[in-house]
Amino acid sequence: MNQPVPQQQASLPLHYLEPSGDHGQSSDRNPKAESRRYGVRDAAFQAAAQGGGENYFSAFALFLHASPFHIGILSALPQLVGVMAQLLSVKLLQYLRMPAHLLIGGGWAQALCWLPILSLPLLMPEHGPWLLIGCAMLYFAFGHATAPVWNSLLVDVVETSSRGAYFAQRARVTALTSFVVLGIAGMVLTLGQKWELSWIGFLIIFLGAAAARVGATRCQTRVSELVPVHHIDAPHGFRHFLAESATPDFRHFLLFSGLMHFSVLISGPFFVVYLLRDLHWSYLQYAGWMASSISAQFLTLAPWGQIGDRYGNKTLLMVTGLAVPLLPMGYLLSEHYLFLLSLNFFGGVIWAGLSLGLQNYVFDSLRPHERTRGVALANATNAIGWGSGALTGSWLATILPAQLSLGLWELAPASNLPFLFCLSGALRLLIALSLLKTFGEPREIGALPQRHLLWQLPLVKPLVALLPWRNSRVAP
Repeated sequence: MNQPVPQQQASLPLHYLEPSGDHGQSSDRNPKAESRRYGVRDAAFQAAAQGGGENYFSAFALFLHASPFHIGILSALPQLVGVMAQLLSVKLLQYLRMPAHLLIGGGWAQALCWLPILSLPLLMPEHGPWLLIGCAMLYFAFGHATAPVWNSLLVDVVETSSRGAYFAQRARVTALTSFVVLGIAGMVLTLGQKWELSWIGFLIIFLGAAAARVGATRCQTRVSELVPVHHIDAPHGFRHFLAESATPDFRHFLLFSGLMHFSVLISGPFFVVYLLRDLHWSYLQYAGWMASSISAQFLTLAPWGQIGDRYGNKTLLMVTGLAVPLLPMGYLLSEHYLFLLSLNFFGGVIWAGLSLGLQNYVFDSLRPHERTRGVALANATNAIGWGSGALTGSWLATILPAQLSLGLWELAPASNLPFLFCLSGALRLLIALSLLKTFGEPREIGALPQRHLLWQLPLVKPLVALLPWRNSRVAP
């Protein structure tokens, strides 16, 4: 995938009091194990809501005749508003007696947001793109407000030594569900397009996304019952945490993560414009392109999680951070469908590792009493990079030339967007080369020979295992 999937990743370590009442617990049931199972089910429902809903926001905006500027705003403002809601929820949790109410209320409110998303742009199509942007801002605000409580619960039911494996498992479930839902949604939209009833197609997939969000809320409610949360103790603010509590490594990591999000989102929102508007793909082709990335994530998340647990998440960031700049540059090479499908497949391999590394590096860097501020601050940094990158990209899309001539060599793609993609790749490479060396691994990792790492990489290890001879450099 050529841009990070917006995920509600904020972990607020709430300080648990002793649960009042037995909450139906018996001696033969492990509340943490059951909570982890509900966490995996939540991942499936969240993926269905994202794959059949959020991933088609931009396509819906194009259906409403949105311009590239609208697409950039749609990618930027909802994320910025969402992270503001997340930071406000951190403050609110200090005074809220029952934080689970915020988790449940926000989930139901986000599910109900699909009704105005569907109805308002269609009732007033002349203002459709702006109405969609406004509704999306409300949608992400409710979703991000629930993220602190939910991710705090989720992190605390997973042991540190198996964190990489568990979140890789959740991500695999997310990838598989997204793959299926993307395909179904693409077929529904393609049929609607064929019968000139595209709005019926969007109605079906968005109502399905609303139902999936309700399912996720029910799973989260169950976890909040198994591991009740009563109070949060976080007397200091974000500036105090950043200046006094955060390590230099964590501050440098925040800079890397925020700037990487900035560079990625310069191009990220405009792939859908390029593929649907400039290359005239069908919705089914677009769904297949997205599904290729998700299938790659499903196949490689488990190996990436094992690498993160064994070699450290900094190593994971080094490998993927130096590879991710190459992905958008490939769009200058060809417009052929199978080529772009393959390119996005390998993009999914790289993004699976990078996203997992970014998430788990934050979890590993923070002590339990620091997560309240630290993870919210990390999400705020990423959202600022996300929003400013999307706005910068929308401006660059209006000024970049549509062709480039260097002597006898001339490049004239379908639009100027591949040049924007290439610029994004160059900026990613500059950030990776300059900032990856400024922070270290937060966990104590055993001294493993780094030459073994190459043979443990996703897609490499299965091929090595098929060789008829044993390679002594492959780690056992």
